Amino acid sequence: MFAEVALPISNFKTFTYTIPKKLHGFIHVGSRVSVPFKNRSSRGIVIDFGIEPSFDGKLKEIDSLIDDIQVVTPELWSLIVWMAKYYITPIGQVAKTVLPAQFSTKYTPRKFWYVKPNAKYDQSQVERLKARAPKQYKALKIMQSLDKEVKVSYFRQHVSNPLKICEQLAKINLVQLSKKKSLEGDADYVFRMGAKKIILNKDQESASKILKTALGSNKYSPFLLHGVTGSGKTEIFIEIVRQCTADGKTALILLPEISLTPQIAGRFKAVFGDSVALWHSKLNQAQRSWTWKEVCRGNFKVVIGARSAVFLPVKNLGVIVVDEEQETTFQQDHPAPRYHARDVALMRAKKNKCIALLSSATPSLESYYNYLNDKLEYIHLPSRYGGAVYPDIHLIDMNKEQRDSGKFSLVFSNLLLEKIEDRLAKKEQVILLQNRRGYSPVLVCRSCGDVLKCPYCNVAISFHIKNNTYLCHYCGFNDSRKTKNCISCNMSDFYQRGVGTQKVEEFLKESFPEASIARIDMDSSSSGKSINSLLESFSSGDIDILLGTQMIAKGLDFPNTTLVGIINADLGLYLPDFRAEEKIFQLIYQASGRSGRGEKKGEVIIQTFSSDNSTIKNAAKQNIKKFYLSMLKEREELFYPPYSWLAKIEISGNKSSRVLNSANEIFNLRGDSYKGLHVLGPNPCYIEKLKGQYRWQIIFKSEKTIDPNGIKLHQYIQRIIHRCQEKLNYKGNNVNIHVDPLSLV
Repeated sequence: MFAEVALPISNFKTFTYTIPKKLHGFIHVGSRVSVPFKNRSSRGIVIDFGIEPSFDGKLKEIDSLIDDIQVVTPELWSLIVWMAKYYITPIGQVAKTVLPAQFSTKYTPRKFWYVKPNAKYDQSQVERLKARAPKQYKALKIMQSLDKEVKVSYFRQHVSNPLKICEQLAKINLVQLSKKKSLEGDADYVFRMGAKKIILNKDQESASKILKTALGSNKYSPFLLHGVTGSGKTEIFIEIVRQCTADGKTALILLPEISLTPQIAGRFKAVFGDSVALWHSKLNQAQRSWTWKEVCRGNFKVVIGARSAVFLPVKNLGVIVVDEEQETTFQQDHPAPRYHARDVALMRAKKNKCIALLSSATPSLESYYNYLNDKLEYIHLPSRYGGAVYPDIHLIDMNKEQRDSGKFSLVFSNLLLEKIEDRLAKKEQVILLQNRRGYSPVLVCRSCGDVLKCPYCNVAISFHIKNNTYLCHYCGFNDSRKTKNCISCNMSDFYQRGVGTQKVEEFLKESFPEASIARIDMDSSSSGKSINSLLESFSSGDIDILLGTQMIAKGLDFPNTTLVGIINADLGLYLPDFRAEEKIFQLIYQASGRSGRGEKKGEVIIQTFSSDNSTIKNAAKQNIKKFYLSMLKEREELFYPPYSWLAKIEISGNKSSRVLNSANEIFNLRGDSYKGLHVLGPNPCYIEKLKGQYRWQIIFKSEKTIDPNGIKLHQYIQRIIHRCQEKLNYKGNNVNIHVDPLSLV
């Protein structure tokens, strides 16, 4: 027998191999195999079988089967095939994303020595240890003070060779020593909390009833759960998952940010215990490998994870929840396949004939449009849970504030400072949003006015006060020299412009020296453990003011937070991107929703330099329907999603002229267009140079009235790519396809 194997390469070709007799009956479509390829061993996936080979030359033999159980269900294999076609990506690359090479069902985690003191012991023995074996005595007293099982390695900081000491203590029955598998770290991403007794209100009861009925139908059922912030959407998730597991099915919960994981994971762990698995990029390799293996074996009933969790080989799916479905972090832009986890989740639910529950207080315009056009069943939670009321919102015109005060570098308005002081006096908590990290985002030459830019990207370098570092937020370039010379005039005198979270933190510490202040952004909280630790401290009341970027703007629930301040609501509002206003509206609305979620009424201060802007005003008034209908009308006039299918071909390389030549060659190969297709470009990307690569793009918009399923656009792009592979030499340039891109920046 022969097998067609797809390898994780950028070519659309597949390769034929013979199946050795020892593997007959064990290999099936979707099996992961190890095969010889170009004088090395490579991992691929079987996509087809045949009695006759499709290749006339000499064939190589499959080396081995990677997994000892079937990890690809028919539904998951069908999803891989769909993704390869929809995102115009070689099936081997898609399979590599869905089934990463480093994971195997044969993985066994390392074992570690653990020790705990015996509850009953001879006190005279302990006293004798104090005289003849002081190191053993010291270790034992520490164990007794901890009064729990700990790793033997914990005692390295107290004694040398702790294992030998623990073995000696075990011989005289003072401790119990055991070796067991350990993954550690689970507690780093989970809030410790007990199960809450929840009494659903009328709206929640109605929502829960609708979803449970759909669960029992065993049909594909897509929903949009649109609930105001604090309306109790998580309670709905728990109810439907409770029913799901009672029916012997599994549930998948997708979250956009690692910062949202601890609270929701804590809620689910409190209800479902050890049947809950976590999945996100902050888990170490051992944790990810073990979790993947256990999911394959069906040992978890609930999986909570970030974007890539949508591919986990969960069996017998009953519901997929996509929380905060509007978030851009669900989109993967690199490497291929460039997919959106929300859209993949919808397709996976369709193939598994289960519920897809998209949830948000601020749905994406696409999901809102799909609800209006009956593609999603709409469930609305119009009020906050438990009697909590929506906060009072104040819109502050910072232009007027600066004119009245005579100060033109204000970070805080007088009202926001007064409100912070008031909350601190009342022992209530404050969340402040500044969606820009660093100290100052722009450095300007005093001599000629030029902006200091990254040598690898055409963007301004930000100043970070720690170690006086100049940092590019796109490529990571950093320079800690105390002086830098301007490229234009060679002078080294720069002034800082703009405000980042570090500058806000500095101002807060000066203004409120008695307050406990914490900052959460990519600089201060690079690990899941540090994020969880800070959020737990804030939840317990140890932190008075929590400052951060958009990481803290959504999904978090702290009942004692009665004030939210948005320092600069305009950031990103004027980017040349068709989604810019939508993103800003959602960010302001979501951040405002962190205030007043308990018994105490909350307030929100929105500071802006664009107080007459309709997006800012609608966000301040929480007028979501008016804003969405206005945006939909604008998108329709310009033929942007959701009224068109969107795709772009991006060409990048290290030589500007070569990239431009390739872009023109690809444009000339596009062939005849069709009615309803709009082609823009080739044009340089908004950020033309990024990470040392020059970038040009060609944008395609296909009107949905002409191309309702996007088939025409996909076929058109596929023809272009096949012509490129046949006729063009890219001369070292990269050509990437983005289907349904979230941004054209």
